[in-house]
Amino acid sequence: MILVSVMYPGGADAQPFDLDYYLKHHMPLVRERWSSMGLEKAEVVKASGTPDGSPAPFQVIALLTFRSLDEFKQAGAAHGKDIFGDIPNFFKGQPVVQINEPQSF
Repeated sequence: MILVSVMYPGGADAQPFDLDYYLKHHMPLVRERWSSMGLEKAEVVKASGTPDGSPAPFQVIALLTFRSLDEFKQAGAAHGKDIFGDIPNFFKGQPVVQINEPQSF
């Protein structure tokens, strides 16, 4: 199992982010295209700030759980153009994508 973090930069000079479009259009597109290709769970978190009150380094983070790295790569190859091509509709910057291996403790 892998956890893919798609992080949209925040900070004091962050690009605007259309959360309404993201939740109503983009994430349903992700779920529609990738659920049959290994996507098991999708969560979105919206930053509120940091402990010292400064702007969060990422304003929105999508957490996508896939059964395997291979399935994520296959999903990206099959539908990445549509999904990543939709980003300019809600964010003018470049997201940071990170592959993570969840650990139990």
